[in-house]
Amino acid sequence: MKFKVNWGVGIVIAFVAFIGFILVLVIRMSTEDRFSHDLVVEEYYKQELGFQDEINAQKNANDMTQHIKLQDNAKGLEIIFPPKLETKNITGSVYMYRPANKVLDFELPLQLEKNKMLIPKDKLLNGKWKFSMKWKIDGENFMYKEDLRF
Repeated sequence: MKFKVNWGVGIVIAFVAFIGFILVLVIRMSTEDRFSHDLVVEEYYKQELGFQDEINAQKNANDMTQHIKLQDNAKGLEIIFPPKLETKNITGSVYMYRPANKVLDFELPLQLEKNKMLIPKDKLLNGKWKFSMKWKIDGENFMYKEDLRF
C-alpha cells in the first residue's frame, strides 16, 4: 500500500510536530530544577516606591570626600571606611544578594572595628554577588552598591 502525502497533510504534520516540540520545551522548563529562577526581590513594588530615597543615599555616598573600599583577602571581604570618618555614630546594615540562589542571601548589621568590618569567607561562596550597604550618620542616609565576583 502506498502512502500519499500532499501539501495539506504535510502542513498538518509540520504544525503537529512544531506544537509537540513547544509543549515538550514548556513542560521541561517548568518542571526541571536547573531551570528554576527566583524573583529578584519578594516585594518588588514596595522596593520601587523607595527608589528615589536610594538614589539620594547613593549620591550622598558619592559626594563624600573619601569613599568606601572593599578588599578581598584570605579571611573574607573587608569593608573599609575612610579613616577620618567618625564611626561611633554610624548605624546601618550590609546586604549580600546572590542572583543565582536566594537561599544564600544574607544581611548583617554594620559593626565597625577601627573603621573596618569583615564578612567571613565561609559565607561567600564562589560566584557573582551583589553587595549593598546602607548606613546613617547623624540622620543622613548613605548607600553603596557594587557587583562582586569571588
